[in-house]
Amino acid sequence: MIDRELKFSLWLDFVEREFLKNDFLKLIDEGIINGATSNPSIFASAITTSPAYREQLASLQGKSAKEKYEALAIEDIRTAAQALRHAYDTANDGYISIEVDPFLSNDTKGTIEEGKRLFRAIGEPNVMIKVPATNAGYEAMRELLSMGISVNATLIFSPEQARRCLKFMTAGLHEYDATGGGKVNAVISVFVSRFDRLLDADLAEEGMDVAKTGIYNAAKIYNIIEKNYTPNIRTLFASTGVKGDNLPADYYIRELFAPHSVNTAPLGTIEAYLAKKATAPKLPLEDAEINGYFTKLKDCGFDMQAVYDSLLKDGLEAFEKAFQDMLKSIE
Repeated sequence: MIDRELKFSLWLDFVEREFLKNDFLKLIDEGIINGATSNPSIFASAITTSPAYREQLASLQGKSAKEKYEALAIEDIRTAAQALRHAYDTANDGYISIEVDPFLSNDTKGTIEEGKRLFRAIGEPNVMIKVPATNAGYEAMRELLSMGISVNATLIFSPEQARRCLKFMTAGLHEYDATGGGKVNAVISVFVSRFDRLLDADLAEEGMDVAKTGIYNAAKIYNIIEKNYTPNIRTLFASTGVKGDNLPADYYIRELFAPHSVNTAPLGTIEAYLAKKATAPKLPLEDAEINGYFTKLKDCGFDMQAVYDSLLKDGLEAFEKAFQDMLKSIE
């Protein structure tokens, strides 16, 4: 459930055509969510498993696989944006995100051109273009924001990535303001649960608590973003679904409940969150507590920079594979 007083937003990390026309509308009307996100893996799953796309796919014979994908994705994102438009018009978020082709992650110019093209093709103002936080992506974020196109920076694992996002996003927002400005926003999507899936077995062997690294890392980045407070830039906690039965399904929503933030989560995670009583915000944490945790990790031999690099590499490759597999399935 969103909390407008705290400026806490809950977005749904899921897109599928029939869902968007039915249950999605109910979630919005009941004030449970005020935004949504998508990524190549989500679209790959929807397009390859749902019968809702068959008719449109049949009408796209002769098009390339990427042209088919874009036609499907643009229609879904437009549908979601229109459903969220009232929230957007009443300053209650109302954004839906679409990611650029993951194979453009090292191509600044290609990312900018695709972001502009998708935004214009969808034709709704409450669309965020998702851009991976790579060296090429930072400049693309700045350029898109300078044109009044909202941006979702994705695949953030390290504090340094967040700092660079802040730098380039702030520059883009200032450039847009200098042209007369308008409504434009940005989120920095910090991935959470992947740290714990990667490290928990080794941490347990060292006698350390598990399911904490993702939380502390996200809390550290949240503090960085809030100390550089810009109303138009918020932390978005992503990768908040729980795999397995070792943790409550809504663990990463409750532990990261924070003012001036967004949590995007799968439907099952949101349903689990709604089933329990709301709690007080858990963030911010004190820097001393966060730094103490990472000092313990270092003392146990964990190299966080290597972890950050590994998770970013794996994340980029996973999105590329999902995108490629989906394209092959609709050739």
